[in-house]
Parts: sequence; structure tokens; C-alpha cells
Amino acid sequence: EIPIGERIIFALDVPGAEDAKRWVERLEENVRFYKVGLQLFLAAGLDIVRWIHGRGHKVMLDLKFFDVPETVRLAVRQLAGKGVSFATVHAFSPVMAAAGEARGDVDILAVTVLTSFGPEELKEMTGTTQVEEVVIQRARRARACGCQGVVCSGWEVAALRQELGWDLTVVVPGIRPGGGGCLMEGDDQRRVMAPEDAIARGADHVVIGRPIRDAGDPVGLVSEIQERLSRVD
Repeated sequence: EIPIGERIIFALDVPGAEDAKRWVERLEENVRFYKVGLQLFLAAGLDIVRWIHGRGHKVMLDLKFFDVPETVRLAVRQLAGKGVSFATVHAFSPVMAAAGEARGDVDILAVTVLTSFGPEELKEMTGTTQVEEVVIQRARRARACGCQGVVCSGWEVAALRQELGWDLTVVVPGIRPGGGGCLMEGDDQRRVMAPEDAIARGADHVVIGRPIRDAGDPVGLVSEIQERLSRVD
């Protein structure tokens, strides 16, 4: 059973270490899992990962590795012993296999289809508009390549669980507390869902950033979301 404090992965999409530390200190009584993405990593590097881990929290390092397999292998190997629980790679078989081989103490999550993609963007990338079909196909490859989990939108989770069962960790971004009709101003997400709906469909974790950061009472909103998640059967 995943502790309620680890269900929400708070996205530290902030410009530097001081902002990140302030958010962790503000939320850490409730939230025990944090996402470090490209913006923060380029500003603060592995030092911020070590700092978060040193406070007893988990880290999802969301750099979405996609490169020559040997480069990915060597990069992932650098993460061993650094306090990273999850690291993300794009769901391309040679990349996933290289990351899986080098993972050490890190769980590798394959990013199936970005939640900012709709059918049009997917067609440009893959030649098909069938998002669910692509997600399940890539998740199946991820498992075969030695990945421990996948990242997908909430809309694909139920079908993914039905097809592949429960041996993959499923992390869902594109979460909006008000649900799918609650895109935020300037939102770059397309396939969004309420957190309790994603968990009910089979997600293990939900990634939430801007809705909490922009809330008048961020701690109160986290508590409200966690209460909703705790009621999911």
C-alpha cells in the first residue's frame, strides 16, 4: 500500500534551489515525493536531489532521457546512490533497455505519450491518432525492456491495467483538481483528469504542480486532494 503522503508527486517546476526548498519546507508535512524536472535540474543539479532526499523524501528525476543508448546507459549510471527513486526516459526500446540495464537503485519510468499531446500531435509523431493504443504498445515494450513503470495520462490507465496488470508502476501527470474541464489559463496540457479519478482507474501516483503552486492555500488544497484520494476504493 502506497502511503497517502507519497501519492501526490509535487512538481518543483521552479527556477532555482531556493524556491524549491521553500516549497518543500512548506509542503513536507503532507507531501513526501517531489519531481525535479529540466528547469530546476539545470539550475540546481543533483545538489537539490540530495537535499530533498536528505530530508527523508523521495525524488522523481524527470529528465526524459532520449539519446544514443550508450549515452543513456552512462547517464543513468550516474544516478546510483544519489537519492533518486524514479528517473524518466522516452519510450524508445533501445533507450529503455539501456536505462534498465544501468538503473542500479533507480526505478526507470518510460514516458509513453506526453500529456500535452492530442491526436494531431500524436499523428505527426507516429502516423496514428489512437493514443490509447500507442500507450499500451509502448508500456508493453517498457516492461520487456526492464523498466519498472510508465508515465501516461489518466485516460489510458484503466486500459493499460486491463492489458498489462499491476506489475508496472503508473505515474500520471496532467492532473487538475477540478477534473478534465478545468484547464488552467495558458495550459499546455491536453489529456487532463482529476486526481481521484486517476487513482481510481489504477494510477499509483499523480504529479501535480501548478494547481497547488497557484492555490490561495496550497497546504489546504493538498490536504483536500489527499482526503479525496483516501476515499478511493
